[in-house]
Amino acid sequence: MRDLIWMIPALPLAGFALLLAFGKRLGEPLAGWLGTATVAGSFVVTLGVFLTLRTDGGADHRLTQSLFTWVPAGSFKADLGFLVDPLSISMCLFVTGIAALIHLYSIGYMHGDPRYHVFFTYLNLFVFSMLMLVLGDNLLVTFLGWEGVGACSYFLISFWFSEEANASAGKKAFVTNRVGDWGFMCATFFTFSALGTLSYTGIIDGASALPRSTATVIALLLFVGAVGKSAQLPLYVWLPDAMAGPTPVSALFHAATMVTAGVYLMVRINPVLAASAHWLPTLIATVGAVTALFAATIALAQNDIKKVLAYSTVSQLGYMFLAVGSGAYVGAIFHMITHAFFKALLFLGAGSVIHGMGDEQDMRRMGALRKLMPITAATFIVGWLAIAGVPPFSGFFSKDEILVYAWQKSPVLWAIGFVTAILTAFYMARQVYLVFFGDARWGEPVPEAAASPAANEAQQSAAEVDDTTATDANDEAPVAAHAASDAGADGHGHEAHADVHPHESPWTMTLPLVVLAVGAIVAGALNMPFFDRLKVLEHWLAPVVEHGQAHLTVSSGLKVGLGVVTVVGALVAFALARLVYLRGRQDVAEQIEQPVFARGWYYDSSIAAFMGGPGRRLFDAVSWFDRTIIDGAVNGVATLVRGGGDRVRVLQSGYVRNYALGVAFGAIVLVGLLLSRAVF
Repeated sequence: MRDLIWMIPALPLAGFALLLAFGKRLGEPLAGWLGTATVAGSFVVTLGVFLTLRTDGGADHRLTQSLFTWVPAGSFKADLGFLVDPLSISMCLFVTGIAALIHLYSIGYMHGDPRYHVFFTYLNLFVFSMLMLVLGDNLLVTFLGWEGVGACSYFLISFWFSEEANASAGKKAFVTNRVGDWGFMCATFFTFSALGTLSYTGIIDGASALPRSTATVIALLLFVGAVGKSAQLPLYVWLPDAMAGPTPVSALFHAATMVTAGVYLMVRINPVLAASAHWLPTLIATVGAVTALFAATIALAQNDIKKVLAYSTVSQLGYMFLAVGSGAYVGAIFHMITHAFFKALLFLGAGSVIHGMGDEQDMRRMGALRKLMPITAATFIVGWLAIAGVPPFSGFFSKDEILVYAWQKSPVLWAIGFVTAILTAFYMARQVYLVFFGDARWGEPVPEAAASPAANEAQQSAAEVDDTTATDANDEAPVAAHAASDAGADGHGHEAHADVHPHESPWTMTLPLVVLAVGAIVAGALNMPFFDRLKVLEHWLAPVVEHGQAHLTVSSGLKVGLGVVTVVGALVAFALARLVYLRGRQDVAEQIEQPVFARGWYYDSSIAAFMGGPGRRLFDAVSWFDRTIIDGAVNGVATLVRGGGDRVRVLQSGYVRNYALGVAFGAIVLVGLLLSRAVF
């Protein structure tokens, strides 16, 4: 299988090409099955390469494949090649595996959409781009995939572009990611200038010899790129709006791909981080911890079922950056893998609820769905317990590993992570109780008390949208029709939906839920604590992270104590959420769901106000300076040269006698000068 590495990204690319050429002719559902088959085939090839890597990869478990020289330019050369090592193949396994499940889910979810084949065309291109990102053996190939997923994010988020808010959300994601791309490009330039190569092998081998200042600049600029792609403060604003796309898109972005690219990049360049200034890892950990807490507080007051999960993703990504900054590179990848399972499960479960509720996304209009949607409810609850960190579900093991490393680095960072874990348990319990337990509320208008300022402030920005779907005539599968706000027909969120008949989703949607639920339960076995032989993932990733991985010095007793504290905290959060949302303590709910949380701490709206006010005037001033001063200087020089040329041109008459006269006159002048010097 060594020679078939190229097939991992080639199969989704082939699917994209076939769907682009014949997708409309294939129609529904063949276009969906073709897209699903190519990604599933990529997963099968990835499994084969993984087994080959374990047996034939040598001591460092590394395979390379160079297809051709992509960019030969003087001393610079970049190959289109692939690097398969424990990190990249681990990424490929869960990217292709979960993406295949999301493709299968989409066959049912996108039923009836007039652009059905276009959706799967975009999905295949997205998976190809993500695989190029993680498999590339140099920064340039990684940047190709990096830009590819950025472009696909625009296509998929604004898939229902007929709604202006959806188109705006896509543009917002595209523009925000350009800030991070600037950091990536500058880091690439610095890397080649310092090392003369962009290959990861050359970077890893030469990182220890880099001057500390150079290593710090490269790592800091790559961190800027990671902050943009993985939605950390201050560039997180695009990710919550990414839910404007169809729910499978949300699952693909938030779970298995794209947003984890920044974390992957930080782990990949861990030797450069190890050679950088000591304050940089602390900065990374601090940004991650603050982002995690910040997003968790916002999730407390969201009423849209997908919006809660969107801010949850931002928070969990913060955990991963906390791990990177604390030297827990294995913990970051471990949490990335477990998060891929339970977050894909939660988003697809939310899509199943939206389908069963006839497009409804406001949790205040749900309730008591566990009996009518038993598979969706059971699997969603598994995802809830996993993300809340309840043993033996996978999230407990990965989250607590990060918190132990955070404790070793700084008790303050641990405290922020601990509070975030408690808030996560609370807002996820709130979501489960409002959606699946309590009284059925889908036939009733939202009470005025529920439409308090804390609830109405949930519209975080002008571009905030929810993707909705409509059911077909047989009510068997959703028709992805358009996106609309989560308000009711009156525009204020008070409209009743008396004709809603909640029902379970078709098998193409529930089967991925069951598979992901199993993964959310057992994925924790990849890196069990205490016994060295059970730390499978740690041993597997050792050749990649050996330069930067921190070594724990805390005692086993402290590890157990920290784990018990977090579990008890999660159970207390469950109990409090039950008291508030199942016992009807609306007064307490209003105290928790503060307007400042619902408004996202006014961060997004402040950016919008700045861009529409002082920012616009600043940009207009920059445009005037460029147009008047820069272009004016260039145009002025051109005008001066042209005018001077017009005046000199009259001397070039083309008549030989004039030129002879000029030569004679010049000779007389020269003779005169020589005679004057001789006399005087």
